[in-house]
Amino acid sequence: MQHQHTHTPSDRPRFWRSRYGVAFLIIAAVAAYFLLKEHTAHVAGYLPFLLLAACPLMHLFMHRGHGHGGHDHAARQGEEGAAASKEQKQ
Repeated sequence: MQHQHTHTPSDRPRFWRSRYGVAFLIIAAVAAYFLLKEHTAHVAGYLPFLLLAACPLMHLFMHRGHGHGGHDHAARQGEEGAAASKEQKQ
């Protein structure tokens, strides 16, 4: 028995693009502004540590584990090498 779903995941907007998500982001930005404005002296002492913590966090989130989307670079290089050697033999 097969069931057909009328809603696909792409039909619904992401939370961050919905009205509630945008409202949450605005409220969070305003709260962060006032927290930083009132507690600047406390936060300024941690800025060097936050800078040092940003480096590994950027590597973790930006490289995404060095998987590069599941591409197999070694197999591709092997295919390119085999194609080049065939062209040289001809």
